[in-house]
Amino acid sequence: MGAFFETIPDSLIKWILAQKVFWVSTAPLSANGHVNVSPKGGEGGQFFGIPDTRTFWYQDLTGSGNETISHLVEPSNGRITVLFNAFQGPARIMRLWGKGRVLENGTQEFADMVERENITCIPGTRSIIVVDIHQVGTSCGFSVPFYDFKEYRTTLNEFFEKKEKKFLEGNEKESMDRYWALKNAWSMDGLPGMQRGLVAGKKYSVEPLKKMVGPLAPKNGGHATKAELHASYMVIAFLTLLVALLAATHPAFQFIPAQKRMQDIMLQAVTSVPGGSPSSVGLPD
Repeated sequence: MGAFFETIPDSLIKWILAQKVFWVSTAPLSANGHVNVSPKGGEGGQFFGIPDTRTFWYQDLTGSGNETISHLVEPSNGRITVLFNAFQGPARIMRLWGKGRVLENGTQEFADMVERENITCIPGTRSIIVVDIHQVGTSCGFSVPFYDFKEYRTTLNEFFEKKEKKFLEGNEKESMDRYWALKNAWSMDGLPGMQRGLVAGKKYSVEPLKKMVGPLAPKNGGHATKAELHASYMVIAFLTLLVALLAATHPAFQFIPAQKRMQDIMLQAVTSVPGGSPSSVGLPD
């Protein structure tokens, strides 16, 4: 049955490292933003690890999207959930909740983490994601089916190996920075992503890939929708009108010159309407 812990139980660390796949879920702060779920594969120790019972890391490989990075670097965000399932042996589901940090390839933090954890990076490694865990939960997993592991896919690794080879041979257009500028600089909600992608986009004049379609697709750097802005303007206008009405109608303000003039203007506006009267809008007699 389900159980919760503040740290990863020592008895489950070996089980986590034996898994072949896990899922990562993040979301932007905007109510209209899109929740993201990404599958991650690889052998424990090389592609993910547990430095201590409060920390989890995984090697973030380059892909066509970068939602996780954008959500983690968004100010005041960083929320992340990591999910493991048992597909062999006893049934089990495990979730790790925490705050994520992005150690981007090329930074000193990235290099230090790679050395400290003895991580073997591959062409296309764009960052190390570190999760500071504040809650661990297990549940039965009785409805999760059995699956037999066959082998890891090598397509992604081979793609970036060839890309790196072409770049080292002198083809500047095959650089990872250009790829990151094209596909990893912005999220589908218009949030900034990889710093190296943003810098390379300006340096090489790379137009980022459009990730959403339709009239509501956000612009990069401005993920608030027209509907959100319209609602905000309406609230501000309503509150402004409310304050103005209070100042113009409340008896406590009737002897202040500015408020007295406002009352006179509103009184004239009301009485100019057929059937209008001071009492119809609550003005003092």
